[in-house]
Parts: sequence; C-alpha cells; structure tokens
Amino acid sequence: MEMTYYDHGTPAERWERAQMFFDAKDYAAAARVLGGLVEEVPEQTGPRLLLARAYYHSAQLKRAESELRFIVERDPVEHYARLMLGRTLQRQARHEEAESHLRIASALAGDFEQV
Repeated sequence: MEMTYYDHGTPAERWERAQMFFDAKDYAAAARVLGGLVEEVPEQTGPRLLLARAYYHSAQLKRAESELRFIVERDPVEHYARLMLGRTLQRQARHEEAESHLRIASALAGDFEQV
C-alpha cells in the first residue's frame, strides 16, 4: 500500500492537516485527508462533519448530503449537521426537502418565532 502526503501521519496529525487545508480554502485537499480519516474513525462526528463541509464548499453536493445524512441518522439532534443538510439540499434546488431540516435545526438552536 502506497502512502501519500494526504494519509501520512497519526490521526491527530491528519486532522490538523485537514483543518489547515480547510482554513486555507483548499477544500478538495481537506476532503482527501478527511476521507481516509473518516474511514479510520467512522464513529467520530468531527471529521465527518468537516468532510461534509469540505464537500459542500467544493460543490460536491451529493457527497456532502451523504455524509450529513449519515450524521443525522446517528445523531438526530446534531444541530449543525441538520443546518448543513438543509443548505446542501437548497443548493440542489430541493427546497421542500430542505425546509424540514432547516426548521429542525432552528428549533434545536433555540431560534423560535415570536408569537
């Protein structure tokens, strides 16, 4: 198995590298690092959520949706994943489907309409 720069190092080092790529707006490189990390530690929400964000920002919307649905399925009250899923669906012009996720995210964040 050939090791590349993207999958070199400990999980902590790769997590830090992925965050640096993300912060530098190199979302494709961040996704390359995070893809392997998520395979290695699939139970951790942080890397998967950052991977979904990297996919979202690099317009890989189907991939972002898939990661976000995985998170929401495992943790239905993960507010930020709900918000991102709603926005991802909006960018795909799936507004009706997005609305329920955005409403749930808003409620989870405590953003209730004043009556």
